[in-house]
Amino acid sequence: MVVAPAVQIPVLRGRARQQAAITGLLRRTAEGAGGALMIEGAPGTGRSALLGYAARQAATFTRLSTDGLLGEDDLPLAALHRLGIGPRGRRPRTTDQRLALCASVLDAVVAMSRERPVLCTVDDVEWVDPPSLEALTFVARRARHHRVAMLFAGGSGPPVGGSVLRLAPLEPTAAREVLADHGITGDIAAPLVELAAGNPAALLDLVRAAPGQPPPTRLPVDGALHRAYHVRLRTLPPATRRVLLMAALDASLDPGVLARLGADALAPAERIGLVRIGVGFPHPVVREVIRDDATLADRQHAHRTLARVLTGMHRLVHLAAVTAPPNARLADEIAHAVDAAGDCALASAALARAAELTPEPARAAERRVAAARYAWLAGDPQRACRLATDQPADAASGERHLLRGEMSLHAGTASAALDHFVAAADALAGSRPDLAWRALVRAGEAVCLDGNHVRYGEVVRRAARLRRSAGTAPLPSAQVAGLAAVLRGDHVRARPALRSVLAQAERVDDPESLVSAATAGLLLGDDAATHRALERGIGAAHSAGAVALLPRALELRTFVEYWTGSYETATASAREGLVVARSCGQAAGAGNLVGLLALLAAVRGDRAGCLCWMRELHAGSHASRPRALVQWALAVLDLIAGRHGDALRRLSTMADPSTGSGNVLIQMTAAPFLVEAAAGAGDPSVAATAASVFERWAAATGDGTRQALAARCRALLLPRGSPAALAEFGAALDLHPPDGSEFERARTALLLGRELRRSRRPRDARPHLHRAAEGFALVDMPVWVAAATAELRAAGEAGDLPAPTGPALTAQQRRIAELVAAGATNREVAAQLNLSTRTVDHHLRNIFSRLGVRSRTELARSL
Repeated sequence: MVVAPAVQIPVLRGRARQQAAITGLLRRTAEGAGGALMIEGAPGTGRSALLGYAARQAATFTRLSTDGLLGEDDLPLAALHRLGIGPRGRRPRTTDQRLALCASVLDAVVAMSRERPVLCTVDDVEWVDPPSLEALTFVARRARHHRVAMLFAGGSGPPVGGSVLRLAPLEPTAAREVLADHGITGDIAAPLVELAAGNPAALLDLVRAAPGQPPPTRLPVDGALHRAYHVRLRTLPPATRRVLLMAALDASLDPGVLARLGADALAPAERIGLVRIGVGFPHPVVREVIRDDATLADRQHAHRTLARVLTGMHRLVHLAAVTAPPNARLADEIAHAVDAAGDCALASAALARAAELTPEPARAAERRVAAARYAWLAGDPQRACRLATDQPADAASGERHLLRGEMSLHAGTASAALDHFVAAADALAGSRPDLAWRALVRAGEAVCLDGNHVRYGEVVRRAARLRRSAGTAPLPSAQVAGLAAVLRGDHVRARPALRSVLAQAERVDDPESLVSAATAGLLLGDDAATHRALERGIGAAHSAGAVALLPRALELRTFVEYWTGSYETATASAREGLVVARSCGQAAGAGNLVGLLALLAAVRGDRAGCLCWMRELHAGSHASRPRALVQWALAVLDLIAGRHGDALRRLSTMADPSTGSGNVLIQMTAAPFLVEAAAGAGDPSVAATAASVFERWAAATGDGTRQALAARCRALLLPRGSPAALAEFGAALDLHPPDGSEFERARTALLLGRELRRSRRPRDARPHLHRAAEGFALVDMPVWVAAATAELRAAGEAGDLPAPTGPALTAQQRRIAELVAAGATNREVAAQLNLSTRTVDHHLRNIFSRLGVRSRTELARSL
């Protein structure tokens, strides 16, 4: 029994919801209505920390605490003895004796609560002896009638009559905050966050291991989390440990195979939180603990058993593990089976072992590099680096340059990636022209990301030599030719090549080709075809475990959703990509996505959100694309605030279209904002070149939204209020497609209404400003609604804006609602409108919310 003064409460990152639940329980208990909570989580997730938080919050309570102890879990009444309450004596045997024990513990706790509220915490419930646990849960189920709060914590627990607080892994943002609390920020934080996998104890173990050292590649074996799992493992019977070892050696074991191996033996491990049947291990370190604890003989026996019961690549991997090198036959068999493995992590492990079994050094080096590339695709850059560097410098040099280029493109600098890709193309042109073409396509991506477009000449010259020496590879050759034309500003010549890329992408299933081809779709302005290619590519990447491809795919999908005006889904795509990029160690890819999130926040008028995302970028980052996206985002905020000159300076310095330097493609996309800034600053000539580039692109795409924006740019560059300017504004409004971006249509109406008002035609301005305000309201952009409202009042509109008539749906939402009301499934709607089912799901939730309906039947009635 302890009564202590209040102390300063340390910050518990990522556990605000659980803290609020505990605080609420303590408040209700102080008011006379107690209760119970069960905190469930794997070791190291913060169970004990939350119990400590509760104790500090309950400064005026009588505080009782006990915990389960390994070694006393079979000692009757041991936990109650440590608690200091309950009778002494032998274990109760009969039902009457058990009830008498429970009642006496309840009476003792209730008696304490009459003087002051009671908080009783029970940690590690999995180790509490059964009689003590029975008595404590008896009290918990009756606590609501007294001033008693009961808090239990463990991997799992008995029903206690209250809520269960499950501790999920920390989100990456919260994990970085934990590291920042201990002085670890910047580049070193990313690999630590990935290694910890959301476990706070793992983060603290890494904090202790990180100072003055290179970033660790695994959790320290003497760390708290490693020890916690090791202790649990040692309590298990031999049969359980044998099955656990096989599960640890092969992550793919399905329930059927486990049943043949003896899944029933896993029950003791499940009870103590070491494994979750049907889910797997609670943390990656558990596999390490199990493998490290086993003897060599145990591991070999497990591999032989798995080789007998498994088939395909899995059988070969386990067979190879117990085969002494060299063994060329088995190595060749593994290499031939890799393409059908369908799992990048498995392919990497298999090829790495095949390299060890291969007697010829040159072939072994090729297989090791291939294993490194599969490791990279699987999202394990550290393993990829180890495999790629663990061989002679001249071995498989072309393949290594290609791999290092891909890694630099997403995790390093685009300029370094370009150097590697050029070197790879030169080295592979004679022996592997297919890989040489891949290198040249990737070199184009590096040029666009770096902004040094002049260097694309190196790519074009090598592509011409490769065509002469090895022939044309249709898809990559068309990609190189199409991008070259785009960078020259020759969109008419680019169109056939880019269209060919998209057409060929319809016939391939390779996720890399599909994601790469989506770039051609964006340059074409074909949002529907691009979205289809990306959805197929994302699905194929998930199926193959090629998670390293997802950040780029989701970045491209964010751009597509930006163009279609689906800003909420674009934000969701960018957030999803950012999580994956950080987990894969793709710092460059993460920077691009953070830049996009800043831009999307700015477009919505969310200044605080925009600045928050900007702070996510490393200070002083010189990456071209994130820097360009941030300048664009800040320019949008400037435009909203009426600072046209500041916006113009930001946007005009992003690139120089006349020389091809800088981020030309980003500036081309941002051209409508650049022209608006120039017109507002009274210097439209500054934006003439950028507007011309955008107009040529828009005309070549044939897309209604882009052509409408081109017409709007022409209107803004003409003399203010002139008949020609007003005619172009009218053409822009007519060009906006009914199912296009509601936001851009509203912005065109706002600019036209502002032009008419400033030309002293307020009566003509008001209808356009009304449409603008209603359009911004439909897409929930209050900052832009306020801008349109201000213009309306300046045009003589009195009072508040009239509410829009009819259901508040955008054009796209209306189409989705009509199809659903007619009986179409979400998948059928997605196929008809060239959207993903996830996008349709998102829109349908918004439709239900806007119309105040709860079902498809109600939706049909409302329409």
